[in-house]
Amino acid sequence: MTAFRREKFVPRGGPSGGDGGRGGSVWLVADESLNTLLHLRYNPEHVADRGRHGEGSNRSGREGADKVVRVPVGTQVYDALTGDLLYDFTEDGDRWLAASGGRGGFGNSHFATSTNRAPRYHQEGSPGEEREFQLELKLLADVGLVGFPNAGKSTLISTISAAKPKIADYPFTTLEPHLGVVDLGEYRTLVVADIPGLIEGAHQGAGLGDRFLRHVERTKLLLHLVDVSSSSGRDAVSDYEIINRELEAYNEDLAARPQIVVATKTDALDEPERLENLRQRAAADGRAFYAISSATREGVRELVGAVARALDELNAPSHRVDDEMRAAS
Repeated sequence: MTAFRREKFVPRGGPSGGDGGRGGSVWLVADESLNTLLHLRYNPEHVADRGRHGEGSNRSGREGADKVVRVPVGTQVYDALTGDLLYDFTEDGDRWLAASGGRGGFGNSHFATSTNRAPRYHQEGSPGEEREFQLELKLLADVGLVGFPNAGKSTLISTISAAKPKIADYPFTTLEPHLGVVDLGEYRTLVVADIPGLIEGAHQGAGLGDRFLRHVERTKLLLHLVDVSSSSGRDAVSDYEIINRELEAYNEDLAARPQIVVATKTDALDEPERLENLRQRAAADGRAFYAISSATREGVRELVGAVARALDELNAPSHRVDDEMRAAS
């Protein structure tokens, strides 16, 4: 602001222009109550409040209010131009400065000197940052469910948790990831992520592609569900091998993740050799094997107990040290 004092009984006023207020900044904040980025899809531009002009009598302008944009826990922020990872929201309440507000300019009272007692100019404020990001969401879960479409993933997560995904007898019923919280008793819980089914060639874009596998990249344990029912018309061992090849093609570390093989829909099993062949194939890979029926709940309790024990072992200090050593190498 450029202004001068005009006061009674003050024969010689002086510059009295106040400073401009600083512009607001844009912050991204992790919110555990959100589980998708859908609210940003149709509202992609976010602008903080601008700072107000200074006023006479050396009064500074009001600062602009910050703009807070809430994102789900597990959101990763990438630079839209370079593709560099800038921030990873892993905990509820994490805050990250996405764009800084501009500095407020100086009023003309700042420029008064002994030789220039009435400066008739002021300094303009600086513009705020304008930045463009790409946001990706990787769900945070303890256990990830993988398998072919209609392998029983959604039915299992609806059986062991309060999650209610869509369940039907046709492929690709699940079109988006779901999270379910499993109560283990004694105030213990675990989080299970159900992702859309994979098919052969998913890493090349077949079916729904592999874009949902990012949601199981952070899981500690994989449950590989394989349909062994006679009505499926598929070979269980072949399905098991195909999904593991797709995991390896997507990310070798994901394929090496601890995995429990789960034969599903045993209530519709007419050929016991299908189950036995899969059991032997899992044993050859050194993986634990369980047979369940989510419809009748047969074997489900035993599976949940095995998952809890496996997670306890993975969370043990020795495993954390081994993980850090592998990451360092």
